[in-house]
Amino acid sequence: MITAFVHIVCKPEKLESLAEDISQINGVTEVYSITGDYDLLAIVRVSNIDDLPNTVTNNILKKDGILKANTSVGFKVYSRHNLEAMFSIGLD
Repeated sequence: MITAFVHIVCKPEKLESLAEDISQINGVTEVYSITGDYDLLAIVRVSNIDDLPNTVTNNILKKDGILKANTSVGFKVYSRHNLEAMFSIGLD
């Protein structure tokens, strides 16, 4: 599983409609409104790295109202939730 984080700056009047539209894109698992330098954070999860450009560039970034975006790809997840699940099935 490939996970990417798309930070988005958008026109203020488009924030809610963009968040809804982006959340409906195949491969987008969550969209958050956030504080700081960006307005939205879209979490993208795809099974193949070759699917990432299509999801991000062709589907997310072409939405009307996006002013700027920055995409980061996650390498390794450190999650208490995942560790608890692993230990619950008896793995060391």
